[in-house]
Amino acid sequence: MNQEPPKKEVFKTSIITNNVIYEMIHDKDLHTTEYVSITENSEINVIPSYEINQVIFKPLPPDNTLVEKEVILFPSKPIEYGTESELLESIRTYIHKYVAISEFFEHIATYYIMFTWMYDKFNEVPYLRALGDFGSGKSRFLQTVGSICYKPIFTAGSTTSSPIFRILDQVQGTLILDEADYRFSDMTSDIVKILNTGYQKGTHVLRSEGKGIFEVKAYNVYGPKIIATREYFKDQALESRFLIENMGMSVLRSDIPKTLTVEFYRESQDLRNKLLMWRLKNYFIPVNYSTEHIPNIHPRLNQIILPLLSMIQDQSIREKLKTFIIQYNSEIISNRNITWESDIVRTIIKLSKNGIDSLTVKEITDQLNRDRHDEWSEEPLTPRKVGEIIKNKLQIKAERKAKGFCISLKNNKTKIDFWKKRFGIDDQELENNRNTFENIITD
Repeated sequence: MNQEPPKKEVFKTSIITNNVIYEMIHDKDLHTTEYVSITENSEINVIPSYEINQVIFKPLPPDNTLVEKEVILFPSKPIEYGTESELLESIRTYIHKYVAISEFFEHIATYYIMFTWMYDKFNEVPYLRALGDFGSGKSRFLQTVGSICYKPIFTAGSTTSSPIFRILDQVQGTLILDEADYRFSDMTSDIVKILNTGYQKGTHVLRSEGKGIFEVKAYNVYGPKIIATREYFKDQALESRFLIENMGMSVLRSDIPKTLTVEFYRESQDLRNKLLMWRLKNYFIPVNYSTEHIPNIHPRLNQIILPLLSMIQDQSIREKLKTFIIQYNSEIISNRNITWESDIVRTIIKLSKNGIDSLTVKEITDQLNRDRHDEWSEEPLTPRKVGEIIKNKLQIKAERKAKGFCISLKNNKTKIDFWKKRFGIDDQELENNRNTFENIITD
């Protein structure tokens, strides 16, 4: 007599079929975990497990360390949220109540939270980052925003990389990573791998694991990520994937609670429940994937904002988001203007006059040091250093001539115009600076 093979049990936090989505819920008071789904008639259906093809899918048990210690936060039940606009406003009000950030980043964070609950319908995800020193509010930002994201996974700088790979692969939620400035290069390398790989669907991180006989494993680390750091990453390509808030720049508000009380946890649970209902109701609505080009913003910023624009159906909300992104682009340009690269480009353009064919690197360096003399806290730049930046960072060609290394203004015009636009260098400002410069020379 043939016996059926034993059924396989698999623990999963969400299951997606052709027409139904099952999400794990966790009731702390009852100490239970279950799956919840919604019917076409908007009826709520709760089941303890889901079986298909001899496989029994179960939610993580309530005594699982990740659930019990609230390393991962789950909704407790789906509840009505009103309209999409009302839900967005509830999220923004909650953020404003508990953390001090700029007004436009309150909106960015609000849209991003909504996006995390639908991120698996997109092929690319942007990241959020809180940047600042100790005591600037980074941890409060992560706790406030992270608590209402989709399946937030809370980790800290003391966490080793190995469990992060495994949890992301198993849970496929939102990574919340505090103090992501690591002292050890191997840990930094692992986190950078997660961040560089995890923005695009279908790309896995390969790791060799085991003792004696090593086994290669592929980890899916795709998903939203919100991190806090004290410094920028050296990898510029990675930097461009973040929407960044510089913490500690906003006015310290007296109405923000110094400590988080039971009310905070109740409100975050309530919003997770509303967002769960929003996901269940809207997941199978076709997404009109945006290919919109927002004029006069950085191409990478345009790319990472497209998923947010694709998700929002309300046209007025879309227009508000585009307005905030244009403002955010101005913030990025403002930050770039303090870099050596932008100062060098500004100096090249300022020294350019009709009839001048080329500039020597020494001429550029001397003028740059004169302009920034009062700002230097260390030795001025040398022609060698400026030459390296021109060649390696700005990709502007310099040729060796009798009077030294020179850059041809005509041959490098396209590249100079590119950097001028990238750094947001204003023509009127340059003209005023040039007139002042020429008057000083004349006097």
